[in-house]
Amino acid sequence: MNPLTLWPAAARARIRGVLTDIDDTLTTDGAITPDALHALQRLRAAGLPVFAITGRPAGWSEAFALAWPVNAIVAENGAVALWRGAAGELRRDYLQDAATRATNFARLKAAAQHVLAELPHTRLATDSPGRETDIAIDHSEFAHLGEADIARVVQLMKSQGLNATVSSIHINGWIGDHDKLAGARWIVQSHLGRALDDELDHWVYVGDSTNDARMFGHFPHSVGVANVARFWNALAHRPRYVAQGERGAGFAELVNAVLDARAADRA
Repeated sequence: MNPLTLWPAAARARIRGVLTDIDDTLTTDGAITPDALHALQRLRAAGLPVFAITGRPAGWSEAFALAWPVNAIVAENGAVALWRGAAGELRRDYLQDAATRATNFARLKAAAQHVLAELPHTRLATDSPGRETDIAIDHSEFAHLGEADIARVVQLMKSQGLNATVSSIHINGWIGDHDKLAGARWIVQSHLGRALDDELDHWVYVGDSTNDARMFGHFPHSVGVANVARFWNALAHRPRYVAQGERGAGFAELVNAVLDARAADRA
């Protein structure tokens, strides 16, 4: 693991935007800590856009899209975008049209029941009522599944035609070719009018688990908070650098590294 201190200052000074996971990256024990919230406020004051990309449901994300100083939250692994409108109202958009979502929802419900029938000791995530485009099985939030059970849930979801990924707390399944990277491209284009892949050298992604692996591999500047160590051996792509702090403290450490380098570059 390359410590964050090895990230060259010149590269940090070029960062113009931040993409971040939420659970166990921004949050600690399910809540945002003062240091992470202050880091978000500092990014906004510095004029850097921040987009949170999460496997959490749209319903769970609504309050945070309104309360946190982020440009938007992309929920359900790239499928739903939520943000605070100019008048303070909640706005949302979907990657899939209404007819596709309705058709998929029936298939997702059936797939969830299949998993629960095959593995009766598993349970849906407690945030499931807020989900519109995916399903989630709890493995570490309020329930605890071992690696073999997690792998079996993934296999069962895929056998039902779903895509599946594992976050630090849930196993998510959905229908469609979208993922966190597709959601990041979509939100940057729709909110900033820019193509994310044309400016990768100016963005940093920060995360903590296996559902962040594609993002870690795609971005030349990727950072894991320290608790990414839990998933290190399971990551298909690993972050280039790892913060010393865990969860929200690690996110704040990343923000300090970026803003300090930008300030020094302008001095």
